[in-house]
Amino acid sequence: MRDEEAVRQFVERLSRMLADWGFPPMAGRVLVTLSVAEEDTLSAPDLAERLDVSAAAISGAVRYLIQLGMVARDPVPGSRRDVYRLVHDSWWEVALTKVGLYKTLADMVDEGIEALGGPQTHAGHTMTELRDFYLFMHREIPMLHDKWRVR
Repeated sequence: MRDEEAVRQFVERLSRMLADWGFPPMAGRVLVTLSVAEEDTLSAPDLAERLDVSAAAISGAVRYLIQLGMVARDPVPGSRRDVYRLVHDSWWEVALTKVGLYKTLADMVDEGIEALGGPQTHAGHTMTELRDFYLFMHREIPMLHDKWRVR
């Protein structure tokens, strides 16, 4: 049987971890709340009630999540209200959209390697490993995504 107090604590812990990683705190709380909901969709008042926050806080968070492509807004027929739902595979899709960032970072680090005197210097060697890691991630994440889809 679902333990709502344990679920609430889980939402807070996981969203705090996301915030520690740089994710906006309220957006993290909304994302996790939608992820653990038994319902397919939740309205802004539903989210505000579950998180004990104002509707304004929900508005900014869902706007951010919609821009990331993790949440979708659907109109309620015959009403001026909207409901929010997770986009299918949104966690993976966001990870895939960031793949280009790894290549950009690798290219930038490559410039730094030259400025540091090349890979034979201590700092240049450190940056070379960093560049190689970013290039590895750039190549591997799309293949992991393909494996995930097959699974």
